[in-house]
Amino acid sequence: MASRNTNINILSQIDKPTLVLYIILVLWGWVTIYAASYNFDDTSIFSMDSRAGKQLLWMGLTTILAFGILSIDHRKFEAYAYPLYALTILILIITIFIAPNIKGSHSWIVLGPIRVQPAEFSKFTVALCLARFISTYNFTLKNLSNLVKAILLIIVPALIIILQRETGSALVYLAFTLVLFREGMSGLILLTGVGSITYFILALKYAETFWGITCVGDLLVLTLILSVLVMMTTSRYKRRGVFKIMLIICSSIALISGIINIFTPVNWVYTLYAMILSISIYTFILSVKSNTIKLLLPIGIAAASILFMLSVNYMFNNVLEPHQQSRIKVSFGMEDDPRGVGYNVNQSKIAIGSGGFFGKGYLAGTQTKLKYVPEQDTDFIFCTVGEEFGFVGSTFLILLYVSLVLRIITLAERQRDAFARVYGYCVASIFIFHIVINLGMVLGISPVIGIPLPFFSYGGSSLWSFTILLFILLRIDASRTERGY
Repeated sequence: MASRNTNINILSQIDKPTLVLYIILVLWGWVTIYAASYNFDDTSIFSMDSRAGKQLLWMGLTTILAFGILSIDHRKFEAYAYPLYALTILILIITIFIAPNIKGSHSWIVLGPIRVQPAEFSKFTVALCLARFISTYNFTLKNLSNLVKAILLIIVPALIIILQRETGSALVYLAFTLVLFREGMSGLILLTGVGSITYFILALKYAETFWGITCVGDLLVLTLILSVLVMMTTSRYKRRGVFKIMLIICSSIALISGIINIFTPVNWVYTLYAMILSISIYTFILSVKSNTIKLLLPIGIAAASILFMLSVNYMFNNVLEPHQQSRIKVSFGMEDDPRGVGYNVNQSKIAIGSGGFFGKGYLAGTQTKLKYVPEQDTDFIFCTVGEEFGFVGSTFLILLYVSLVLRIITLAERQRDAFARVYGYCVASIFIFHIVINLGMVLGISPVIGIPLPFFSYGGSSLWSFTILLFILLRIDASRTERGY
């Protein structure tokens, strides 16, 4: 009787706005899966031979799962965070060897008619483990050892998933860096990450574009590196005349290169290298004179940035799979392949555009009904919403997602202990990454990496994964009254 009363109390304390948003998204996702996989010969949404019927079965099992999570003592999530993480790592490793080859990846465990993707479930165990680690007594990310350990907790499962040849799922773990930033990680690290992405795009996109004998990609990246070096040095060594001297150094080198260029073509990449080297030497001299070791950081970042730039082509050509390379090239406008790699995105944009302002109506979409869009009930399911519900329906769906993410952040912020807060931000970060990247690839503004849209894409693993993530947070939040908050 006591257990039953406890469950009833938890249900009364659960955050109602979040629960309502969850139910709306799951139900809308279900009817959209039916629309995306609609078969003219079978009009029943409940047919177990259709994907909508199978998704309904998963939804029923998910309801049981949700109630099960709510019945668990909230303290056990923190207590068993490390064992769950270890178990996840073990399962991910085993999956590499026992999973069959499905579309080039070894990430699905096949159990008869059921296929399970362990990588989906590892998200919540990593979130719990990271929350447990960060919430330890006297923890601070300013401690280098703590920062390295936190990053390793994130990177290890991601690397194993890459070995499964499931790069898209591995990239989701980048979302956890937002959590580290929220918990005190230096903004410089986040800036470094953004800079690395920018360098990668510029170096790759303009690698074959030349201005005379100068590679435009390298020129752009080195210009950014020089700018960052100058700005960091002037901001850390706050004395008059420093910027003026650096400007004179760069102008002198540029003038000498211009004079040489009159007689023989100059590779301006080497000019930028000379500027960066000269400014680095000047910065080092300032560091020695003022006995300020923090001035060495800009030099280190510049050196690391150059090494990263020089490794871009190698990483792209030797680390990424050929189909991943093609997807990135199409996304960056380096290739036009409307019948090959770019076919999915091209058909998706046609479907969304054909929906107009109000859409064609439910089950009235032609592009999706005639199966022009591949994977339209999984990764590209948003195109069905765009075609049938138009701009209005698509905007409303995005607003629902924004409301859900903001609500999750609200739940995280109102927690009084670090474990609950960090876990809440882990959940928010994962949802943000999935939503932004999925919509971006469907609209053709980000590479196609194959990650599902929360609660909409067909699949039991995806639905269970997002449900577990969300309901653990709801259970932890509901226990605030038990903890006297």
